[in-house]
Amino acid sequence: MNYEELSMIEKMILKLTYCKGIGLIGKWKIVKFYEKFQAENFYAEDVIQIAQITQYKGMFRQSFNAINDDWLQEVLSEQQYVTWLSPDYPQELLALPFPPLVIFYKGNLSLLELSCLAFVGARQATNYSTQVIRKLLPTIIERQFVIVSGLAKGVDRMSHEMAIRSGGLTVGVIGCGLDICYPREVKPLFNEMKKNHLVISEYPQGTPVKKHHFPMRNRIIAGLSKATCVIEAKERSGSLITAQLALDYGKDVFAIPGEILSGQSDGCHRLIQDGAKCVISVQDILEELPDF
Repeated sequence: MNYEELSMIEKMILKLTYCKGIGLIGKWKIVKFYEKFQAENFYAEDVIQIAQITQYKGMFRQSFNAINDDWLQEVLSEQQYVTWLSPDYPQELLALPFPPLVIFYKGNLSLLELSCLAFVGARQATNYSTQVIRKLLPTIIERQFVIVSGLAKGVDRMSHEMAIRSGGLTVGVIGCGLDICYPREVKPLFNEMKKNHLVISEYPQGTPVKKHHFPMRNRIIAGLSKATCVIEAKERSGSLITAQLALDYGKDVFAIPGEILSGQSDGCHRLIQDGAKCVISVQDILEELPDF
């Protein structure tokens, strides 16, 4: 996007993207205030009051006042991004309670206009996950679904790689800047997807990996996808966060059953008990998505 062509509120949100001490909900309060009152400008104290910043006032004030328009334009000139007001912004995400205000991306953003399915699961996946993914994904790829996952080790990595090997398309959603590859083991896949598929983040370049970024990342995975399939999730797996978010958004959730002794699939079994569809063949997925 051309920075000079952005609206005032878009420029403000991009500035807040680099500020410390304000979260997504606070940024959305600024957006709603602007939509209601069409404010001409925002100063640090205005944002502090509207966003109800309390604990980190000093940190926010210092970072806000340090960022000027020239600096912002320079750092953004090296990045590809869309704001929530752009016609290229993924429409599926607009239905979330608090959508990302900015999406940074590398690759083909138009993949998000296609029907997406999320595949998530254990980072310490066993050979069982490999076999399940080999069984399910080629047929799903034939039906022109785009595979979405989190570019982590284990099931995420297997899902992206199987999509590529099957001649399909895949999207990675990460919880840091697009100039950072985490974990390092997926670097070749990360580079391949940035070049020939798509990797997205709501965080600008230079943003390090932080624990609380991953649940935020998971809501994007669930939000982009028509449905989420969970493979080898333990009882306290991060994949269950993605599954629960998908359910909250009114999306279908599929769970692959596993053996009951190791606990490796206890999260999947819990999902099935709670109403997720038990998947033993690819048809179990496809018959729930007849319109896509």
